[in-house]
Amino acid sequence: MPDSLTPFLALAGGGLVFGVAAILMIAARPGAPGNAVLAGALSAGFAAFTVVTIASEGVFPVILNHTSNLWGVQVWWDLLFSLSVATFLILPRARAVGMNLPLWVAFILLSASIGLLAMAARLFWLEQAGTREAARA
Repeated sequence: MPDSLTPFLALAGGGLVFGVAAILMIAARPGAPGNAVLAGALSAGFAAFTVVTIASEGVFPVILNHTSNLWGVQVWWDLLFSLSVATFLILPRARAVGMNLPLWVAFILLSASIGLLAMAARLFWLEQAGTREAARA
């Protein structure tokens, strides 16, 4: 157990707090529409954090983090499972609004959550635009 709160521990703890809060809010409002602006902002913010991380530490530590021990591999598999399930759930809705699925799947495969959040933002935008069009008709 660390003797003091390090910036990395604070970042991890903050992510945990906001992640749990988001999951609980989603569970409490099952019929709420997705928020394109929020998903887009999360994608852009996480992309910016990723750029800073790569600029300061490089890409190689990602490989070390996920191959150094069983926990690293477990976290890697967890990321892959989560992305697979999320992609499985989002693709039918994306197909229904005419999104370019091969392009979005490639973006997800190259950037993980950054691409998934961007795809969700676009999906929410298109769904809401379709709802507005249907209301006008």
